[in-house]
Amino acid sequence: MLLNKARLLTPGPTPIPEQVRLALAKDVVHHRERNFSELLLKVEEQLKTLFGTEQPVLPLASSGTGAMTAAVDSLFAPGDKVIVITAGKFGERWTEIARARGLQVVELSYEWGLAANPEDVETCLEENRDARGLLVQLSETSTGVLHPVKDIAAKLKNTGVLLVVDGISGVGISPCPMDEWGIDCLVTGSQKGLMLPPGLAFIALSARAWKVAERTKGSFYFNLPKERASLARGQTHFTTPVNLIQGLSAAMDLLLGDGLEAVYRKQWALTMLCRRAIQAMGLTPFARANYTWGLTSVLLPDAVSGARVQADCTSKYGVTISGGQDMLKGRIVRLAHMGWIDWADVTAALYALHRGIIDNGGFCGSHDFLEQGLASYRAALEGEPGVEPVLLHN
Repeated sequence: MLLNKARLLTPGPTPIPEQVRLALAKDVVHHRERNFSELLLKVEEQLKTLFGTEQPVLPLASSGTGAMTAAVDSLFAPGDKVIVITAGKFGERWTEIARARGLQVVELSYEWGLAANPEDVETCLEENRDARGLLVQLSETSTGVLHPVKDIAAKLKNTGVLLVVDGISGVGISPCPMDEWGIDCLVTGSQKGLMLPPGLAFIALSARAWKVAERTKGSFYFNLPKERASLARGQTHFTTPVNLIQGLSAAMDLLLGDGLEAVYRKQWALTMLCRRAIQAMGLTPFARANYTWGLTSVLLPDAVSGARVQADCTSKYGVTISGGQDMLKGRIVRLAHMGWIDWADVTAALYALHRGIIDNGGFCGSHDFLEQGLASYRAALEGEPGVEPVLLHN
């Protein structure tokens, strides 16, 4: 019997580096001790670098959805109007959270697989001059689309509308410099680009967003002004998940060790590897354009069951990938390449996908798909002419 190395290529949770696992296994310490406070303050400075902000980045003991909820509850009062860009499952989540808060929601909707158009945003703002905020994903993980957040931010400049961005599957994967782009609230979670188990979320507000949060009656648990005051003392307002913070410290050391440019270049190169190999197989990426960097969504041949392909990838090749959500169940698979993933993991997943499609009755194109993908990977990594440039902080 062949033994396969288990490879996790799902859009969260993602693999955890050994250094992080060892840090997670350290003895539990008290969250009010001086040594732990010093560790938390050190990590806080690293998070500011990651987010591209001079403002505090607050850790929350929750999933990423908790940070999304904290953003809505802290920045908007019941009855406020917000615009929500919906082009997938997680855009819909913004709508659900906003309505649960009692907000008026104007949905700027797109077909799944498409990215938002900044010109449409400008028109929607003109039609809804009383809107208080605009909520959008950086990376819409359900479809594999990267929304043009930088260009959307430019449309909101000088409007007074707060830009709230879900960066849960984007932060630490593709550029999103908060202060430079003009983002008012950016959130993320621990289990994707940050290479940790689920359980931590992070939120940062701009200076003008803090003014709003200070006068808005938010929730008891997600009280951001109190969290900010506690963080200034090296603490969290409620009990801290100390082992996750210890793991976060190790993860941030790894992530920032060679600088963010190296992180983004690697992530872009993996995206190029996957995209080119998929095309060489004769398959079609589900995202029409604006591919997200951390995940490739693949439209399967009509006769092929996505569930069976996924099952074969896991049972025969030790590779776990994700399927589609809602109306995309069975129609697409999603191969993630975010966080602690390298080219060998991606090529193993591509091979498993290729065999899974063939074994389930589908045609799957060229047999040199890995060579073609790796050629694109090397070109992107080395910045060769003719390869779409890595977009860093510009």
